[in-house]
Amino acid sequence: MGRTGYTCVRRTLCCYNLLFWVLGCGVTGVGVWLHVAYGGYSTLLPTHRVLSADGLCLTAGAITFLVAFLGCCGAWFQSRCMLATYFVLVILIFLLEFAAGTLGFIYRRHIGQSLMEELKVGIEHKYDPDSDNGLAELWDQIHTKFECCGVHSYRDWHRISAWPNEEWVPQSCCLEEFVNGTACATSKNPRLIHEGGCYRKLHLWIMKRLYIVGIVCMSFAFVQLFGLISAMLLLCTSAEKKKKKKYNSRYIQYAAMV
Repeated sequence: MGRTGYTCVRRTLCCYNLLFWVLGCGVTGVGVWLHVAYGGYSTLLPTHRVLSADGLCLTAGAITFLVAFLGCCGAWFQSRCMLATYFVLVILIFLLEFAAGTLGFIYRRHIGQSLMEELKVGIEHKYDPDSDNGLAELWDQIHTKFECCGVHSYRDWHRISAWPNEEWVPQSCCLEEFVNGTACATSKNPRLIHEGGCYRKLHLWIMKRLYIVGIVCMSFAFVQLFGLISAMLLLCTSAEKKKKKKYNSRYIQYAAMV
């Protein structure tokens, strides 16, 4: 690779990783904000804390920050060690993404069943309208958006740990005309609430948007491929330059001796 081409690739890789570094900082900031403002904003899967919104943002942000930092500094300072580490990390991330996508496709039915069970566990044992963990707020949003109640039906809310001896439902389960000014949530009258469960509607909503996730993942894979190729070119060119410099140094020493 010529000097001009090498400089172009180096600067492009540096700018490319600088953008990802800023993105990593932003995602990490969102994770910190969710953790501080909502106490972690509990996930719908309460026994899988790592899948919470703040946990995912902090993990993804930290990894993006670290990898982009190595790529940017490696390209700017022409550090073979940093570029090699960056190259290996990007390959590992790519393989993990591929493995996660493959396992998700193979076990998609099992994941759906686990989702259903976790939703019920969250309602029965983790739901607390007076808590600041965000789970109650999240269920309120789901009830309002999908006009549903509970996982399978409104009966999922009966005798939960939040009200062990009562057949109540959250206020968000009430029909719109009965939300305010009535004791709908504690009336035990199914005519005042959404009787249908949320699982099927929530699952359908997620499935309809999976193609967007697929497009984003494919685009990200191509971006990663660019980073891999650029890092490889810089590594090979750097090794070639080092070898040539060493050869020239020996030639000069030999010429001086002669």
